[in-house]
Amino acid sequence: MSGAHYPDLDGRAVLVTGGASGIGASVTAAFAAQGARVAVVDLDTAALARTADAVGASCGARIETARVDLRDIAALNAALAELASRTGAFRVLINNAGNDDRLPWNEVTPAYWDDRFHVNVRHQFFAAQAVAPAMAEAGGGAIVNLGSISWMMGAAGLIAYTTAKSAIMGLTKSLARELGPLKIRVNSIAPGMIWTEKQIARAQADDPAKFERYLDRQCIKEHLQPEDVARMALWLASDEARRCAGQTFILDGGVV
Repeated sequence: MSGAHYPDLDGRAVLVTGGASGIGASVTAAFAAQGARVAVVDLDTAALARTADAVGASCGARIETARVDLRDIAALNAALAELASRTGAFRVLINNAGNDDRLPWNEVTPAYWDDRFHVNVRHQFFAAQAVAPAMAEAGGGAIVNLGSISWMMGAAGLIAYTTAKSAIMGLTKSLARELGPLKIRVNSIAPGMIWTEKQIARAQADDPAKFERYLDRQCIKEHLQPEDVARMALWLASDEARRCAGQTFILDGGVV
């Protein structure tokens, strides 16, 4: 991925959750290309290995990895402590992990609802809680939470996901207020429909015209790529965004 270079990111320890595929893999590669020391947690062991190998081949960077189910907060905390022992204190946290599973509203159970919140929002807070003390002691840093515009559109068919993603904006606002005095900036990105392999496969299976119809809603008539989110994440993590806090940056080509 070509683009801007941020010298302050060179050598900084960066943690990416869900960084083995899709948007997360692009974010991982983007930070590695900046010279950052990148650590990734993900549930998919095979994808972790593929991404680490691909990034190593492209820019020679070593990616530290750990398989973690982010629904298990104790396991998450243990993994983050172990990864930080290899990279140093994390100065950047990209809370990327999530899953936009679909289920009709009348089939949602309490157990499913709770699981979707665990998958899409709960771990973002606890990852921030885990890394913030050492981040502050190291001089501060940046946390970027990944939200979605789906809730802003009232998207149907994935109500547990949209509700959880709407909470990211509130989490970001309050966490920015809590951590700002520690020189930790907290912001979020709300992407539109991103052209990941997963979304392409879903559209091809269920509705091949989905992306073209969605493109009609965008002001910018180009499909959104994972690299577009990675570029925004780099900027928000860098000192170029040093006065940005508590904000949600919509990256959707102009849909919302």
